[in-house]
Amino acid sequence: MYDVMRFWFDRGVDGFRIDVLWHMVKAADFLDNPPNPTYQPAMGDMLRVLQLHSTDQPEVHGIAADMRAIADNYGAKGRGERVLIGEIYLPVDRLLRYYGRERAEVHLPFNFQLVDASWEARSLATLIANYEAALPPGGWPNWVLGNHDRPRVAAKRGQAQARVAAMLLLTLRGTPTLYYGDELGLSDVAIPPAQVQDPRGLREPGLALGRDPVRTPMPWDGSENAGFTTARPWLPLNADWPTRNVARMAEERHSILTLYRRLLDARRAHLALSIGDFGLLDAEGDVLAYERRHGAERLIVALNLGGRSHRLELPDWASDCRPLLSTVADAALAGDGTLLLRADEGVILTAD
Repeated sequence: MYDVMRFWFDRGVDGFRIDVLWHMVKAADFLDNPPNPTYQPAMGDMLRVLQLHSTDQPEVHGIAADMRAIADNYGAKGRGERVLIGEIYLPVDRLLRYYGRERAEVHLPFNFQLVDASWEARSLATLIANYEAALPPGGWPNWVLGNHDRPRVAAKRGQAQARVAAMLLLTLRGTPTLYYGDELGLSDVAIPPAQVQDPRGLREPGLALGRDPVRTPMPWDGSENAGFTTARPWLPLNADWPTRNVARMAEERHSILTLYRRLLDARRAHLALSIGDFGLLDAEGDVLAYERRHGAERLIVALNLGGRSHRLELPDWASDCRPLLSTVADAALAGDGTLLLRADEGVILTAD
């Protein structure tokens, strides 16, 4: 394994995303995992037991630390820094151990909390605050909004809130991970039984546990097979691919793809968004609000997670703020020290 890492590092790869890192070691005495007391057949066979003895074993941290030492060695020799990302589904207290204690481990233990989080402002505020508070010294945060194992953001939240979610992902402190197609607002794609590919879906038909609906081809343009392939793709395209594709949406001023690109541009242009400090602001109802700050630069991010308008009272220092970006159109400052947030709207304000 370590020689394979060196093989690819020598060829210039920037790093590794380590699949199911916390599964790499089993208990030495191969004890049976205990039954899951909350198991129901609809959950699928994978959850019949609690993986107490087959995941997150103490020895895995030594392996992760060895991997990190190899990666760091390349940077120490002036051959370019390398990054290690660990796919780890664990509660926060156990997840953060993979940053390392006595020895450094992975740079970014994937933080999947947003994937299945309750889409409610106060709950999200608590989740974010608890994660920030739990980070070890020097631990750089990261956020994941969607991946190849879970329903897509647009399928869970709807198209309007998928735009708000994009602003959340790209304005929180830390490294964001974007799953392909979410920047187009792709939803889950219905897969006919005869076209199911995912082994889990094949083994457990009828339970809707297969992951094929979120693994369909990327629609690049309006040509045959959406420009993805000249042959028949292994899974069907999204039904709206003639209009929901990269080429088409890149030309649309208000598309979600354009929004993602504007958010990425904002991260590059404003150090407060890319490396700045983070602090939650007082907000009520469906509004989640926070400040990003770097030196003299201060930004406010305000997200309306609900379907009706809200007003956010701005802090005194923000009296001269101006809108930088809205998920809907042009943001509206009320002129009385408040920000009017329309339904399903996210706004970034800047004080510069």
